[in-house]
Amino acid sequence: MSSPSLIPTEKIIERLRYENPWWINKQIPETYSSMSKRLYFSLFYPNVTEKSIRRALVLMGPRRVGKTVMLFHSIEQLISENIDPQKIFFIGIDNPIYVHLSLEDILDLCKQALNLTNLNGCYVFFDEVQYLKDWERHLKVLVDSFPDTKFIVSGSAAAALKWHSTESGAGRFTDFMLPPLTFQEYIYLKKMNHLIFDGNIKYGGKEINYCLTHDIKALNREFIHYLNFGGYPEVVLSEKIQSDMGRYVKNDIVDKVLLRDLPSLYGIKDVQELNRFFTYIAYNTGNEFSYETMSRESGIQKDTLKKYLEYLEAAFLIKVLNKVDVNAKRLKRITSFKVYLTNPSLRTALFSPISETDNEMGNIVETAVLSQWMHREKLDLTYARWKDGRNDGEVDLVLVDDKKYKPVWGVEIKWSNRYFDKPQELKSLIQFCKSNSFDKSLVTSIDQLGVKTFENIALSFLPASIYCYNIGDITLKMKNNNI
Repeated sequence: MSSPSLIPTEKIIERLRYENPWWINKQIPETYSSMSKRLYFSLFYPNVTEKSIRRALVLMGPRRVGKTVMLFHSIEQLISENIDPQKIFFIGIDNPIYVHLSLEDILDLCKQALNLTNLNGCYVFFDEVQYLKDWERHLKVLVDSFPDTKFIVSGSAAAALKWHSTESGAGRFTDFMLPPLTFQEYIYLKKMNHLIFDGNIKYGGKEINYCLTHDIKALNREFIHYLNFGGYPEVVLSEKIQSDMGRYVKNDIVDKVLLRDLPSLYGIKDVQELNRFFTYIAYNTGNEFSYETMSRESGIQKDTLKKYLEYLEAAFLIKVLNKVDVNAKRLKRITSFKVYLTNPSLRTALFSPISETDNEMGNIVETAVLSQWMHREKLDLTYARWKDGRNDGEVDLVLVDDKKYKPVWGVEIKWSNRYFDKPQELKSLIQFCKSNSFDKSLVTSIDQLGVKTFENIALSFLPASIYCYNIGDITLKMKNNNI
């Protein structure tokens, strides 16, 4: 045993028995069994049972996206597949009772509690592993020492996990990222799938398979609700939490990351300054910034700003999008960029819910679209902005082929129907298409669906809610097929 524990061994064993009720009754607590599984569970679970490669599974993600619930659902699934419940251990590392123990000490106590002679064939779940100093070193040792045991850990001090697991866990860890809810998952959790049907839309000269709705008004009502409350499973399913988003999300998600996780990880001295900076970004989600204007408006030095942006992105609170020109050429010096919250409901938590007629809707819808795409980690997403005489041209979202350095597509994100009747007003998008020899592009709307051709460019108009739903749907299908 390592450093002496101040708490008697039998008390710690009592706690372990309490945390693992299935050792006796073969069931996970009802709190968890009654919750719907996230759609991402079907992607996560095969990693839990994968034993041919000797690796620990690291479940990462922002706070409150359902990581602990996913661990319990995995335990439930293992039991249903006739794995011996006494070979499944769950330990919440955030409990102070384990503070003086190493991971190996805890495993010894699990063996003691169950009179096991070895850990062969066991599944060990460590929740909130970031509370253990040097967790990745400990975990690597366990993976090497117990080749017949599967280790699954979760943690939400995202920056720490991302940072450390790449450095020390090379070849020993498999990372799985659980993001905030997509709009597709939101509809699924709310049991509103009856609003969706499989259909086709015209995109350029061909029809493509697409999820559509029989009732765009009802889907848009859900979409507005998703923008305000949809990032987190618990919030979606609880009106009580929705009525006090500020307290629940701000205290539990924002404050813990800004005031505790990041300062302890990066030695940030002025936590209030970081807090103010995040609030400033959250209010302006979807806007273009330059270091100069950001520094002037926030009163923070440029070097510090760059670090803060890096930290907030590592903690999954924001996403920075870089700029390209009309031909998707990268600019040599990064002078301006866009910053988005990783999910729009963070803004509601800090300020107040928005309605569909608010001026901010354009930026919030853009934030929502980008947050659906963030589930596809390897895509090189940018936005285009260029000088066009005295005017600026801009396209909201551009996918760049990172091998050929050419744009694959451009999308104009609007919360408006006017462009359906006046496609000639989409000058920047038309210019972008012509510069890149595109004969088609996509434009979002409030509820208009159809194709308008202008100057030989076929513009497919789609309600923003349907577009968001489909990004999530396509992403999940691709991940399930390992594409």
